[in-house]
Amino acid sequence: MSDLAKTDTLFFDRAGLDQSRVEHIVDDALANADDGELYLEYCQSESIAFDDGRIRNASFDTMQGFGLRAVADEATGYAHSAELSETALKRASDAVCAVQSGHTGTRAGEPASTNQSLYSDDNPLAEMTFESKVALLSEIDAYARASDNRVKQVTASISGEWQAVQIIRPGGARMGDIRPLVRLNVSIVVGEGDRMESGNHGVGARTSYDAFVDPAAWRDQTDEALRQALVNLESVPAPAGEMTVVLGPGWPGVLLHEAIGHGLEGDFNRKKTSAFAGLMGERVAAPGVTVIDDGGIHDRRGSISIDDEGTPSSRTTLIEDGILVGYIQDRMNARLMNMAPTGNGRRQSFAHAPMPRMTNTFMLDGDKDPAEILQSVQNGLYAVSFGGGQVDITSGKFVFSCTEAYQIENGKVGAPVKGATLIGNGPDALTRVAMIGNDMALDPGVGTCGKDGQSVPVGVGQPTLRLDGLTVGGTAA
Repeated sequence: MSDLAKTDTLFFDRAGLDQSRVEHIVDDALANADDGELYLEYCQSESIAFDDGRIRNASFDTMQGFGLRAVADEATGYAHSAELSETALKRASDAVCAVQSGHTGTRAGEPASTNQSLYSDDNPLAEMTFESKVALLSEIDAYARASDNRVKQVTASISGEWQAVQIIRPGGARMGDIRPLVRLNVSIVVGEGDRMESGNHGVGARTSYDAFVDPAAWRDQTDEALRQALVNLESVPAPAGEMTVVLGPGWPGVLLHEAIGHGLEGDFNRKKTSAFAGLMGERVAAPGVTVIDDGGIHDRRGSISIDDEGTPSSRTTLIEDGILVGYIQDRMNARLMNMAPTGNGRRQSFAHAPMPRMTNTFMLDGDKDPAEILQSVQNGLYAVSFGGGQVDITSGKFVFSCTEAYQIENGKVGAPVKGATLIGNGPDALTRVAMIGNDMALDPGVGTCGKDGQSVPVGVGQPTLRLDGLTVGGTAA
């Protein structure tokens, strides 16, 4: 059975809606709009956290509802409800009609049809009993404590989601998608004397729990969290000043996502509030820098078979060999900019209107061996992992804290450092890329992106990078 047929069962057979009558309401509501859609959603989610030998919290939630959107020129009318009924749909139709006085008379073209399926539609929440999930987290706790007598606290959590969506457009065009999402996370605090430090590691994907509950898999995640904690236990205050910074592969791509990716989203560029606005076709990065957004990678956390407007996800080149060649687009901003949608119209839930958002955003490989990159640096910082950060989209300025970083001394990785922050400007940082490694990796599947109060799952990635002249904030006296 196709995803569309399965969503028909959820929204029409089970919820009691009449498909032809719903399509008629959509046609009437959007008759004088430039664009729009009805978005139906059903979502089950769960989360279990185990802390210091006991369950800290456990939750299970079922959510369903619809969002009806009408777009006229730049104006958007949006109405949503958790009530799936014709009465609620008609009320929503009356509400969104208010924006249609701005209708330009040219309806946006329909999304291309697609048969792609990037992940299983099985429900991961039904694969394991609650008791077996708690037993797994208890095993992780016991394993971590037995691994090192310096372990003081262990927090392990498992979470899953099964989301079914259907998009109905004027004229009866319908698209469906069923999206699983799972995550396992381990956090460990170690202590020695008066000093306490922590390490954290997580994995996730649009798959079942099977890949992560295998003992070999969860032990690897636990070992990595413990390794990070023990590294931090030996860390020294970070140096400060302008220096060469080497970014490790994989998760450090979150800096690329935040400092560069958001600035390449269509809405910011259409409104000319991005540092990249008006630079299409111009050099914005060092030669060799190619940045991609790809929502079509199988099972990845940021992947979507179709976006939340019904457009198939795609592989979009944003920067090619240092030249700006593309933006991340939803339907409205693409239409207003006379560009094609890229399958990046995303929303947190039926209660939110879609906007251009990243999926899996990463930099492609270069030709340098990572060891060669490190050896080229006499004194600098090797940043392996990041925590929180702040970015100003308009100026491109960013501040990111390093959760694992090392000094580089005479071309060799030296002591771990604590308290390092990277400070810079996204567009400027791209021009400071001096060497690009051949070890591109995607993150382990834990990214979540926030924008305008909405959160969606994303992926990031990059190879090892050398950036010259980046400002490092440190804690060394």
